[in-house]
Amino acid sequence: MLLNMITTLNSHVELLSLLWLFPIVFMFHDFEEILTVENWVKTNQEKVLSRVPVFVQNLLSDSFKMNTLHFSKDVFWIYTAIVLSTILAVFFSFYYLFLAFLFLFFIHGFTHLGQAAWLRSYTPGVITTPLLVLPYSLYAYYRLLAEEVISSRDIIISSLLMLGSLPFFLMLLKKGRAHYVNPKQKN
Repeated sequence: MLLNMITTLNSHVELLSLLWLFPIVFMFHDFEEILTVENWVKTNQEKVLSRVPVFVQNLLSDSFKMNTLHFSKDVFWIYTAIVLSTILAVFFSFYYLFLAFLFLFFIHGFTHLGQAAWLRSYTPGVITTPLLVLPYSLYAYYRLLAEEVISSRDIIISSLLMLGSLPFFLMLLKKGRAHYVNPKQKN
């Protein structure tokens, strides 16, 4: 049955369409987060903070001060990076950034599942993760490998690139958040 489904997808979804689906799938996933995060944070902040060590509480402090607009600003920058990486893949056959963001998207899906299991409740993004994030990511990897557009080495290099640059991006995100979450705070 899975083989039939993959064969059908392969025959109906052009490779370029598959690449352009990445920003679309990302936005559907993030719409779930955008629409639910503010209320979820208000309702679950104490529950989360009571279960994590102090250093994690410090890392999460800005996240718990965010509203829907603040969160949407973060999503905008990530979405912009995903669109740019998709443009590079589609028009210039440069796949490393696309694969780096695909890796982050794929791994990010597991954080949603882990958070929901750990808290034993709904967390923003947990519905679209098994419905969109994980299936799209796995199929994109499969298809790009099967059509020999990329190699497993490309996946490893791009994943290491993302893992290596992630602390820098998180620092930029935290610094940017400080301007709208704590506008009077000097950096």
